[in-house]
Amino acid sequence: MSIAEQELLEKWRSLPSDKQQQVLEFVEFLYLKRSDQQQILPKTSLGKQLREIRAKIVATGEPLLNRDSIEKEIANRRGGVEKITQ
Repeated sequence: MSIAEQELLEKWRSLPSDKQQQVLEFVEFLYLKRSDQQQILPKTSLGKQLREIRAKIVATGEPLLNRDSIEKEIANRRGGVEKITQ
């Protein structure tokens, strides 16, 4: 691991979890921007639609949902019934 990678990781680990998520989203945004330049295309029309939707969300600055947030969103839409994990 390079010195820059180590420094980035140390600083990222010192952030609160919500700020860590923002950093990850920003890095993903930069990655997708680079990927668009390299013309990495989805293999299906659904994949293309999902990538377009995601790009629009990222462009608005709206935070992307992580797994926990998605599960909470689903639970709220189902009347507050949350998934029970064992």
